[in-house]
Amino acid sequence: MEDQFQILFDKMKIEMQKQTMELKESITNSVMEKIDEKIKPILAENKDLKEKIMNLEKELEYLKRDKKENNIIIFGLKEEEESTSGLIQVVKKIFNKNLNIKIEDFEINKIYRIGKKSPDGKPRPVLFSFINSWKKNEVMKVRKNLKDIYITEDYSKEVLEKRKMLQIKLKKERMKGNFAYLRYDKLVGKETNSNKEKRKREMSSSPLDNSQAKKQQARTLQNNRRNAFDVMRFRSNSLSSCNVDNRQ
Repeated sequence: MEDQFQILFDKMKIEMQKQTMELKESITNSVMEKIDEKIKPILAENKDLKEKIMNLEKELEYLKRDKKENNIIIFGLKEEEESTSGLIQVVKKIFNKNLNIKIEDFEINKIYRIGKKSPDGKPRPVLFSFINSWKKNEVMKVRKNLKDIYITEDYSKEVLEKRKMLQIKLKKERMKGNFAYLRYDKLVGKETNSNKEKRKREMSSSPLDNSQAKKQQARTLQNNRRNAFDVMRFRSNSLSSCNVDNRQ
């Protein structure tokens, strides 16, 4: 009797545990469904916000780039002027003398020294902004003719950091003999014709070797077959001569 009660009790216990697990799963699923229903619109809103932020960042980057589009930075220009008009005259004179480019006053948007004066007297860079981009591009094309003065594009801090990181890749490409340069914040390059031909020769060398090896192997097999045929013919001739001798 006690055994039957024990068996019954164990069955009830197992059934209660089973019902408890099912109840827990049901409650958990119900709670998770409600949470999902509440989270879904939040996730969708978060996705939309991310897309809007990305678009705003792109627009901001475009505005920064557009703002600096007509600017150049002049390094190494001695700081001897006493006023902005004096600085304009110095720059105009240098461009006219060394680059053979005449700059009119109406073509200048703004010009000023960047940063605070250095205690050691090192000249501060000069930001020179043109009214239009074609005049700026004209200067950039012949800037290498300047002596003791260096001219660069006006880049933002983010772009300067990217260009600094790309300098390593740029050096590697040029060491390989490839044509490469930096365009804004991108590395632009292409493989030279000599390197292409070299790579083609390296890629085609192994297939040629394999074909030559196959040809040599075929010749060897053909020679072996000929040698085997000669041996068999010699043996047959020997046997026939021996038979003739025995008959005699």
